[in-house]
Amino acid sequence: MNPSVTLKIFEIVGSEYCVASDDGQKVYDQIALALDKGLKVQLSFQNVERLTSAFLNVAIGQLYGKYPEDRLSESLSATEIEPDDRALLKRVTDTAKLYFKDPARFNQIQRQVLGDDEDDGQ
Repeated sequence: MNPSVTLKIFEIVGSEYCVASDDGQKVYDQIALALDKGLKVQLSFQNVERLTSAFLNVAIGQLYGKYPEDRLSESLSATEIEPDDRALLKRVTDTAKLYFKDPARFNQIQRQVLGDDEDDGQ
């Protein structure tokens, strides 16, 4: 069994507002460091009042580009998180999983949906 570590988001960010991607990068760096050491990571969202997808995309979403999905599901967990924030976290991780399976295709679909497709022959 791998040893575990609890990372307190509030302490890493230094605020109850977890909204900026720069702060998300601080969290990502701490998670990646722990995972690289073979630790299981428990993320504590205690005292976090505001959470945005921009923050979570950087803090959590980009992990799916570095680590296999099954490793993250075994080694990463969230505690003390509000139900709405847990739903937001799920949306971010679901999108990250889709994106990192085929980034080029994901970007192509996104361009088509937004009407900014460079490959439409016009």
